[in-house]
Amino acid sequence: MTTIYDAPEDFASAALAGFCAIHGRHVRLVKGGVVRSTEVPKGKVSLVVGGGSGHYPAFAGYVGPGLADAAVAGDVFASPSTAAVARVCRHADQGGGILLGFGNYAGDVLNFGVAAERLQAEGIDVRILPVTDDIASSPVNAAARRRGIAGTVIVFKIAGAAAEAGLPINEVERIARHANDRTVSFGVAYKGCTLPGAATPLFAVPGGKMALGLGIHGEPGIREEDITSASDLAKLLVGTLVSERPAGANRVAALLNGLGSTKYEELFVLWQAIASELKTEGLEAVEPEAGEFVTSLDMQGCSLTLLWLDDELEIYWRAPSDAPVLRKGAVIAVKPATDVLNGAEGQPIYGSASEASKASGACIAKMMQRVSAMLNAAEEQLGRIDAVAGDGDHGQGMSRGSAAAAAAAWAAATAGAGAASILAAAGDGWADRAGGTSGALWGLLLRSWSSSFSDDEAVTTEAVVLGARLALNGVTRLGGANIGDKTLVDALVPFVETLEHRVASGKSLADAWGDAANAATLAADATSSLAPKLGRARPLAERSIGHPDAGAVSLAMCARTAAAFLQGAFGPRGVQI
Repeated sequence: MTTIYDAPEDFASAALAGFCAIHGRHVRLVKGGVVRSTEVPKGKVSLVVGGGSGHYPAFAGYVGPGLADAAVAGDVFASPSTAAVARVCRHADQGGGILLGFGNYAGDVLNFGVAAERLQAEGIDVRILPVTDDIASSPVNAAARRRGIAGTVIVFKIAGAAAEAGLPINEVERIARHANDRTVSFGVAYKGCTLPGAATPLFAVPGGKMALGLGIHGEPGIREEDITSASDLAKLLVGTLVSERPAGANRVAALLNGLGSTKYEELFVLWQAIASELKTEGLEAVEPEAGEFVTSLDMQGCSLTLLWLDDELEIYWRAPSDAPVLRKGAVIAVKPATDVLNGAEGQPIYGSASEASKASGACIAKMMQRVSAMLNAAEEQLGRIDAVAGDGDHGQGMSRGSAAAAAAAWAAATAGAGAASILAAAGDGWADRAGGTSGALWGLLLRSWSSSFSDDEAVTTEAVVLGARLALNGVTRLGGANIGDKTLVDALVPFVETLEHRVASGKSLADAWGDAANAATLAADATSSLAPKLGRARPLAERSIGHPDAGAVSLAMCARTAAAFLQGAFGPRGVQI
């Protein structure tokens, strides 16, 4: 259990600040992450990595010469927001382009992907690299859908060495993707992990059993077996991984990873057995590593990662690196950075707005407060739904995100912003505070919706309906979900379609919204019969059947809360907030 903290919600930020205070020779703190505190050559490709907190030393522990240039850190087990990713990338940019590395999780794919689009629009050459090493999460014929676990460390090490060598971004990306294609991992857990402030673990393993194919965000394993000896566990781990051995591969980079509560001595005992199994398979382990590399808070267990080396990859695996955790080869001579981008960020500046738009925006801000209060009250309920096949943090994320959205909307309204700016501010606030998949989706949803509004005019029924369609298009385009995938899209599609049809038939906005909210609720309930096809719940699809999707349920709850608000906020013709 995680026992040392002040406020649970501040655990990740406090840990990051402490890490930077100790490792100032390598890193300095910026809002949302860390960057190198040493000089970096101009024109160098920047490797920026990241993900949720709770996995130390991933990801900040891998920032330093020969490895990453920066790391973005979200809340515990939650993807960093789009704004945080973009902000940290701007600090790390040296003009040679940026390679964004992260584990292949829906929230990370969305947040890092949207951030890449924003940075590309600013003229920065950004490439994304989702790591897909966890063979338990998808079969080999669907390897692109696999999760990223401890194999991220090996892929980042290869990419960082290629970037440190001064290669152009096309080559760094090619080598990193090549490493990812040849990296596989498999893990086991004996006990689940417990979030800061929680009284019970996210999942439990029966006594005398071990869970195989666990996730690193508190997701249970795909099956359970009896605990076995180190020798038999080595046979299981190596045997599982060598089933995907490429033709001609006879050398491997090996990483034996502890998940947070496994003693180093246990790992060393296990390594002896693994080394014997590798030799039996005709494989030579090149500079193997054993220790804690990608943890899951206090989870007890371990994973084995193998990179099938070739001559090119071996050069970069052996290359020097000097990060707080992973140090290899000769010491890299560096100097403290002197040219540092100012990390201070002022308050947003809003343009002029008409009084009618300000009034509409103030009403939007009040609606956000109503939604936030509802989600705060529903936090535990949504967490229970999410914990069936996920990590149980959906309620927490929705509560935090909506609170930040309400605060941002109210601040914008107080500053005299119009409706479009207020709703956009709410979206950015939601995404920045909630992190994770839901934070990214709701931030994208609200910002896309705001693009149909104006700071010069009052909000109209037509603008609301158009915004709903734009929100749906944005979420499906960047989120990649469709009807039937068991996500919030299953509730959002009928909401938008019903809203469009009811308004087209002559209903007022308030009445049309009420019908749309009912359609979303029925659709959310119907997700109980579906098996998830995206996100962390996908590997545990059977466990999810019979339970609704938490994202669809929360979207329907927000729609109903807004419907109740609109009944009193709109006039009889439903043309102005």
